[in-house]
This record gives sequence, structure tokens and C-alpha cells, in this order.
Amino acid sequence: MKYITIILAFLMMLSSSVAAQGYEKGLAAYKAGDHVTAMREWKPLAGSGDIKAQYNLGVMFEHGQGVPQNFKEAIKWYRLAADQAHVGAQNNIGSMYQNGKGVDQDYKSAVKWFLLAAEQGRASSQHNLGFLYQTGQGVSIDYDQAIKFYLQAAQQEYVHAQYNLGAMYHIGQGVLQDYKEAIKWYRLATKQGHASAQYNLGLMYLKGEGVIQDNILAHLWWNISAANGDADALGNRDILAKSMAPEDVAKAQAMARKCMDSNYKECGY
Repeated sequence: MKYITIILAFLMMLSSSVAAQGYEKGLAAYKAGDHVTAMREWKPLAGSGDIKAQYNLGVMFEHGQGVPQNFKEAIKWYRLAADQAHVGAQNNIGSMYQNGKGVDQDYKSAVKWFLLAAEQGRASSQHNLGFLYQTGQGVSIDYDQAIKFYLQAAQQEYVHAQYNLGAMYHIGQGVLQDYKEAIKWYRLATKQGHASAQYNLGLMYLKGEGVIQDNILAHLWWNISAANGDADALGNRDILAKSMAPEDVAKAQAMARKCMDSNYKECGY
């Protein structure tokens, strides 16, 4: 009996080693862009209950990597991983319910799955819950809950949550209007290249909201926001430039270049 136990333990270790090698082979193939090989390596593992392989199959079916895009198949694999508490799978199921991908759009189900992932500390899920509470999708509008979840995500440097907190303090939605608090969160988001936060920061410098009014800094942030794709910032920058002295425009442009070249570390704060 003792020998049988030893043999069974050895076989289990061998099986685990083979599975690990298969997973790593699939991972190397995936990183190299060989999605067909990754799928071939991971699918048997996923079928045997490997949580990481199940999640990865969900991602590949959702995005059509190595297989035809199939949202229902993605949901199937995500659910298997989520049932084992895989936080990414829980978040992605929430997103699919939120957007009606592979399932009927169902905000209440989205809230359920996002909450499970948020409780595990997933910043994107915390942000998504904040948005659903802010907009009343699947839940009643509750700005206190929106602020709570945005704050959890923002404290993990989740840029969209930082921006949304800034916007809520900027307009006084669910909180007392507080320009300085808005500036604080916008600045954190600008440092991650968030174009809308950069636009709003420029607007607050133009109006002197929470900061000393400064056309040069308004131009700087609209210039940077425009470079990051905000069309309104481009138009506002050009209109503002017409009312500024040429030397001030040149200074703002030089400061904007320095800001971007320093990865938002030297931006004239």
C-alpha cells in the first residue's frame, strides 16, 4: 500500500510538471504572436481545470486570437475561471454583461461580477462600479457609492477613476464643489497622459478655478491635450493664442515640450 501511495504521488507530480511545461510553452507562443500554438497548448489544460488556461482561452475567444471571435465561447471559459475566483475573469464577465457581448446586456449582472472582482482589489472593476453607481445602470444612482469605488481605484493609480473623481469635484456632483480637490485628481490623471484631464486642467487655469489664472499654463495643457487627441483642446488653444503675446505663446510651447519630454514631471506646477 505504501508503494502504491508513492507511485500515485510521483504520477501526480509528473502530471503537474507536464501541465506546467505545456502552459509555459503556450505562454511563450502567445507572447511571440503564435496564437494557434498557444490555443493548442492551453485548451487541454483549460479542460482539465487549469484556471490560468481557462482565463486565457476566454481572452483569445473574446478577441479572436488564433480562433474566430466567439463571445459565447469566451463567456464559457471566463465563467469556469471565475468560478475559481479568477479576478480577471470576474471583471471580464462584468464587462461583457455591461456591453452585451455574448449575453443580453444586463447591468445588474455586470454589477454582480464587478463587485466580486472589486472585493479582490481589481482597480478596473472598482472604477466600473463607480461609473454604474454614478449613472444609475443596474443600481440606483448613488454618488456616495460612486465616489467610494472611484476612490478605491484612483488610489491604485487607475487613471480613469482619477479623472472621474476630478470631474465630480469640479462640478460638485455628489460632493461639495471643490476646485482644489478637482485639480489634485486632474493633475494625477494628466501625469498618465489622460487627454480629458489635461483639457480640464487647461480650462481651470484659464478661469482661475482652484489655481491662479494663467493663460500660459492654460495654453500649455490645451497644447498637450491636443497632442493626445482632444480636438476641442486644439481649437481652444488656437483661439487663446490669438489673445496672447507672441512671446507668451512661445513660452507656453516650450513649457509644453519640456513637460512631455519629462514624461509629465516638469510641467510648470
